[in-house]
Amino acid sequence: MHPSLCTISRVADNQWHAVENDLVVGRGHALRRLDGRTFLSIDTWRDAVFEQLATAMLADQPAPLYTVVDETERELTANWERAGFTTWRREREYVVPTQVRPASPPPGVVITAAAEAPLRELDQAIRAEISSTVGWETMPAEVLPWQGGSVPIDPAAYTIAQRDGRHVGLIRLATHTRQPRIGLIAVRSGERRTGIARALLGHALTELHHSGIETVVAEVNENNPAACALFEGLGARRTGGNLELVHGEA
Repeated sequence: MHPSLCTISRVADNQWHAVENDLVVGRGHALRRLDGRTFLSIDTWRDAVFEQLATAMLADQPAPLYTVVDETERELTANWERAGFTTWRREREYVVPTQVRPASPPPGVVITAAAEAPLRELDQAIRAEISSTVGWETMPAEVLPWQGGSVPIDPAAYTIAQRDGRHVGLIRLATHTRQPRIGLIAVRSGERRTGIARALLGHALTELHHSGIETVVAEVNENNPAACALFEGLGARRTGGNLELVHGEA
C-alpha cells in the first residue's frame, strides 16, 4: 500500500508507532543513555516506513542523535545513512578468555582493590585528560558519566593501579550482565605504554577465572590500535563489530 497512508504517532515521550489500516507496521524508540547521549532505534521491515519514522523522530529530538548497528547489517546502515546519519566510530567486539598468564606490573606499581574517595579522584583526572585530548564523547557508550559528589561509585566493580601511593590506572567490570563485560580500562596520560593496562587486565581476568568464569566480552574502538593489540595479545577473539552513527554535529 502507498506509504502516504501510513500514520506516524508519538505514543510516549520516547516511542513512536507507524500505523496502517489500524495495524502497527513500525516502531521507533529513543533511549537517553547514562552518558547523556540519545540513541534511536527503528523496527520495521519496510524502507518507506523506516524513512517516515526516522523523519518524525529526528524532528522531535534535539541533535546530535546516535544509533548503533551491527557492521553486517548493510541494509539497516543504508536506511540510517539515507536519513542523514554518518559513521561516528567503529567498535570491534571481542570474546576474551580469562585463563591467561598475568603480566607483572611495572616496578613501583601495585594492583589493588579500590576505595571510593581516591577512585573518584582518579576517575575525574582521567576524564579531564581524555576530554582535553580525544574528547570524552569518543569513549564507548557504556562508559558511565561522572556521577557527582552525592552519588557513590561502586568500588567493588573496579581494580586500580597505584604507583608510590598515587592512583594511576583503573579497570571496571560489569559482572551483573548475561555475560561479564569489561566496561573500561584507563591509565593516566603520563603512565601509558608502561604495561599498567596489561597488568590491570591480566589481574582482572585471572580473578574472574578463579571465580569460574571462562570468558568475558569487550568492545574496542578501531581507532585505538594499542587497545586492540592489548586484547589480541591475550588471546581475545574478534566476534563482530558495531558502527555508531550520528546525526547532527557531535
